[in-house]
Amino acid sequence: MAKAAAPAGLKLISGRAPGRDSGGRKVNPGPAFKRVPPAPPEWLSEEARAEWDRVMPELSRLDLVKESDRAGLAAYCEAWATFREATETVQREGLTIEAKQGTLAHPAVAIARNAGREVRSWAAHFGLTPSTEQALARSGGDDGDEANPFAGSG
Repeated sequence: MAKAAAPAGLKLISGRAPGRDSGGRKVNPGPAFKRVPPAPPEWLSEEARAEWDRVMPELSRLDLVKESDRAGLAAYCEAWATFREATETVQREGLTIEAKQGTLAHPAVAIARNAGREVRSWAAHFGLTPSTEQALARSGGDDGDEANPFAGSG
């Protein structure tokens, strides 16, 4: 998985000094997007809306979201809802089904697997997994180890 570049806000949170990242480097603030959390789309499913309500306060508190992130967040939340529904179906009905061809994997197994991949992909964009949170905290560039002569040597 490609390492995501950290938003300036995350670099500054772990910084050594005002305006500096964890390695002491000056942080380019990037484009001055208006950091206003997007409103949830009215069409979100109930479970997707619950996930939106769960993650939005923290993303907003860290100034990581803006209005144009609405579509990506909606896709993440609906993928989560699909993952949950498919997982619950497998828990109720089992991993396999009987068909004319014999015993087959339950279709919900593949649905859960695909939705899980989509959840991880979207979650990574917002730093919502432990590994991407750490990658973002490391500023998405070199490892921040100033004693490492190979850091940043591309």
